[in-house]
Amino acid sequence: MNVATAIEPVTELKAHSAQLIRRVQTSGQPIVITQNGRATAVLQDVETYEEQRRTLLLLKFIAQGDLELKRDEGISHADARKHFDETLRGLSHA
Repeated sequence: MNVATAIEPVTELKAHSAQLIRRVQTSGQPIVITQNGRATAVLQDVETYEEQRRTLLLLKFIAQGDLELKRDEGISHADARKHFDETLRGLSHA
């Protein structure tokens, strides 16, 4: 993200919201919205937002699994695979 071109004041958002929305959809780059000279919000397209949320969730699960392994609280790979296979079979019969 080029910070010099990705910052807009809230007055620009108010006056030209449709143009700014098209810009984030076309570029895929977020725009930082400022108010009184301070960053207060970020405008981004839905696809990028959802992708970031999925990525953060995956990272959260990885961190949780790592912590469980360190605490010796996790389940074995064989048990995880068995659970995965059973769940997958259940989905295919639904």
